[in-house]
Parts: sequence; C-alpha cells; structure tokens
Amino acid sequence: MALTANVKKIIDCYENENAGVKGNLVRMLNNGALAGTGKMVILPVDQGFEHGPARSFAKNPAGYDPHYHYQLAIDSQCSAYAAPLGPLQAGADTFAGQVPTILKYNSANSLASGKNKDGDQAITGSVQDALELGCAAVGFTIYPGSDNQFEMFEEVRNMIREAKDVGLPSVVWSYARGEGVTKDGETAVDVIAYAAHMACLLGAHIIKIKLPADHIMQAEAQKAFDDGNIDVSTQTARVKEVVRSCFNGRRIVVFSGGAAKGADAVYDDARAIRDGGGNGSIIGRNSFQRENGEALSMLSNIMDIYKD
Repeated sequence: MALTANVKKIIDCYENENAGVKGNLVRMLNNGALAGTGKMVILPVDQGFEHGPARSFAKNPAGYDPHYHYQLAIDSQCSAYAAPLGPLQAGADTFAGQVPTILKYNSANSLASGKNKDGDQAITGSVQDALELGCAAVGFTIYPGSDNQFEMFEEVRNMIREAKDVGLPSVVWSYARGEGVTKDGETAVDVIAYAAHMACLLGAHIIKIKLPADHIMQAEAQKAFDDGNIDVSTQTARVKEVVRSCFNGRRIVVFSGGAAKGADAVYDDARAIRDGGGNGSIIGRNSFQRENGEALSMLSNIMDIYKD
C-alpha cells in the first residue's frame, strides 16, 4: 500500500537510518488491520522461556503448538509476531511472508536461583538467524537499574548496530529492575519514562515498556514533576509523559499488555495508550491464553479502538 501521511510522519523521524531499516518499519506499520494508521498491535510469545510451558499455555492448550501463534497473528491481522528462535523456525516455511516477524534474541527463565535480584538475559539468537527467517526486526530486553545493566547496554548497542548494517530495525524491551528499584518502582511513571528514554538513547527504533502506574519512586523525580507541573494523575496523562520522554514522540512506543486480566481492563488500557499518543500494544498472555475465538474478538476490538 502507499505511504500514508501517518506512516510518513513516523518514518521521517528516523533521520539516520538506511533504506532497509525504514523499509522494514514501513513493512510492519503497513501490515494488518492497522495498516497505514501509525498504530501497531504486536503478538509476542516469549513467555515459554520466561515462565515455562504449563504456566504459559495450559490455559489454552492450542498454544503448545508454535503454528497456533503464527496463525493467531495472521487471523487477527496483527502488525507483527515476536518470538524466540525456536518457535519462528518451527513455522518459517508454512507461514513465510504472511506476517512480519520479530526475532527476540535474548531470554531469561524462572529456574534461576533468585539469589541475584539483578536481572540478566542470555543471548539466544543472532542477526544471521533473523535474516534466514526473513524477519522484519530483531528484539531484546534490557534491565535498567540492574547491576548487569551496563553489560546489557553494551550488548544491545552492538546488536542494534549489527542489525542496522543489514537493514533490520530493533525493538527494545526496557524493564527497570534491580536492588535500587522497588517493586512499586518497576512500574512507577518516572522509572518507566526513564527506562524508555534509555532505550531511545541506545538507538532503539521501537520501544516496548510496561504501562506506568500512579507512583513516583525517585524523590528527585518527584521534585522535577512538581516543579514542571507534569500531570500524571490519569493513565492517559502518564502515557503522554512516557511518549514525551521518547524524544518527544519521535520514536515508536508500544505498551505491554501485562498479566492476564479482563477484557474491559485491556480495552481501557488501549484507550489510554491511544489518547496519550502511544503507538499501540504488544499483547501476549492477554491474547494467546484465551480461547481462539475470544482472542480474535478481543484483538479486533483493540484495533478498532486504535482506529479511532
């Protein structure tokens, strides 16, 4: 399809990117039900690594089959489908070219001892894997606030450079955690905005973050918010502040669906993201853990919200 004004406005913000990176960003922005709108809904299925198979798929056993997730992304007309190496390989031929894919190529797991509260992830894929799979982008997680953050920053920066060299944009999951971040602080609006800003500073093309809660963790940030009269009283206002922290809206920002919850809560989140200027949602457990018909209906409703 032609480059719409909405998509052109987004692509024009990526001033130092090659044609491959821009082309793949357009490839995702022009796919599915939200094609041309400048909004995105991405299906991510990396929870098997994080939580194990039963915790991820027992609620909807069809999800044990990697083909199910490809088909869900296609049938729901998602903008893209993100997964680790193995699931993408398992359906690479069957679903070739039918939906843009994102190779998530670092991962953690819940079997770690837990003695080290500072998160880290192992590299589980490569740019070469992404090229062989025909991916539209690569994705990885960083943990700002972790004692491992500086090594992760160096890894992700090198990966962004390597992917860019072959025309692939990068999606960065930026989740604050570590000894210096309280549990409430992991979703505090000042911390979420800070983590998102760090991803932008590292060169991320698309930033994935959690929805910010009505909490400010840092005393210094509280003073800055007060002095600047920054409104964070509503979810829409908090989304707006996070988007502003991503180069004043010059980067694509998508928000995590979080833990499984009722459809009405998911729709409220989507409205807040839309009204706050976010680019969309990346919804995993709240879609693939539902029965197929229910998941398709919910994803369609979310996309209708973004079309408004």
